[in-house]
Amino acid sequence: MKHLIEAHLRRDFLRRSLAGIGTLALTDLMRGATVADPLAPKAPHYAPKAKNVIFLFQEGAPSQMDLFDPKPGLQKWHGQSLPPSMTKDMKLAFIKPTAKILASPRKFAPQGQSGMLLSDLIPHTAKHADDICLIRSMHSEAFNHHPGQLLLFSGHMTGGRPSMGAWTTYGLGSESKNLPAFVALQSGPGASAGSDLWTNGFLPSLYQGTVLRSSGDPILYLSNAPGFSNEAQRARLDVLKDLNTERQNVTGDLEIASRIHSYELAYRMQSAGPELTDLKAEKPETLDMYGINEKESRQYGTNLLLARRLVERGVRFVLCVHSGWDHHSAINGNLPKLCAQTDKPTAALLTDLKQRGLLNDTLVVWGGEFGRTPMSEIRRPDEADNAGRDHHPNGYSIWMAGGGVKPGMTLGATDELALNITEDRVGVHDLQATIMHLLGMDHTKLTYRHMGRDFRLTDVHGEVVKKILA
Repeated sequence: MKHLIEAHLRRDFLRRSLAGIGTLALTDLMRGATVADPLAPKAPHYAPKAKNVIFLFQEGAPSQMDLFDPKPGLQKWHGQSLPPSMTKDMKLAFIKPTAKILASPRKFAPQGQSGMLLSDLIPHTAKHADDICLIRSMHSEAFNHHPGQLLLFSGHMTGGRPSMGAWTTYGLGSESKNLPAFVALQSGPGASAGSDLWTNGFLPSLYQGTVLRSSGDPILYLSNAPGFSNEAQRARLDVLKDLNTERQNVTGDLEIASRIHSYELAYRMQSAGPELTDLKAEKPETLDMYGINEKESRQYGTNLLLARRLVERGVRFVLCVHSGWDHHSAINGNLPKLCAQTDKPTAALLTDLKQRGLLNDTLVVWGGEFGRTPMSEIRRPDEADNAGRDHHPNGYSIWMAGGGVKPGMTLGATDELALNITEDRVGVHDLQATIMHLLGMDHTKLTYRHMGRDFRLTDVHGEVVKKILA
């Protein structure tokens, strides 16, 4: 019995000692002037071109040949099926390879000094042709929405891994003291992957994205309950902090540090949050520029204006999710509606960032999880003009602006029918590696040890797309 008691005491001593060693850097967390903020700015691997990211995610997959990649060659095949030799390797979600070609009715024209060809559906964005870097040769391994969105934001087609915003804040921390490091804003009917787009995965929970609302309390239940004063809230948090810190010193549990930080950040946000979402200080012409006075663009415009205000205040990564681009039917009627919601605010964001000198070190990314097929999909034969397009991962378009990318550049190409990439193929992991590079991080060194091995955003893939670097 004596040796069992001694063994138990030895194990308890080792457990406490190791926990203490593992948490030396965190024991002063949130203590007066010696605060060790786990989200304090961290040194990048090398000098960054971008300090912040605004990712404009168009959930559902926008049609590249209707917006960014003109394909007049589709006209001669319109209403016909392609030979099996041309479609045998296509990954299709709903249609068969024999589906008939659907030519685009959109008109494309060269824009800006770069002469970038852009659709008549995005006239406001087209004015920024010389600011954006258009990639027409994106490729994804996924051809359904949820896996495609997981791959785009977490580097893997299964859940449970950290999102790009979580990796960014884990690697760089935040320059904002009173707002979350990673913020998500939503508009439209809802994304397929939902909160997986801003999850912390296996990283500590303080790296999870915080969802902000564009009106009312920025975060639900952020305000004190009626009759509960700020002084009472402060006293309550001080007691919780002392108890949590004492427990953390015993266990070394990093989630306790995350909890302490989250409580303190929420307290500071009680004053910073409402100020953020109060747009009364913005000029009327700014509100008009973002389309906030128009019904179609009000929701998206508000979110993009908030995105600018967030990066102004030091927020590291802002994810703006606008869903509804999944046009399996009636694409010629529905796509113009989506563009009416998003085009004007998108151009306003670029204009606003540029005027304020923020575009140089803010990277803006616009795109979906994949593209759409040149073949049509017919879901309701009894309705006129009801053709849509299926999912297409083999050659679609995204664009980037600011933050160290070459402005006015078009990279890559697809064949005359938009079936496959013909030059400068860019995979999803390549895009992720490039974004990390622009932020000053080597994607191969941005790792986190979990379950006995080092994980990274780009998995075991990814090459920086050097051709688009300014």
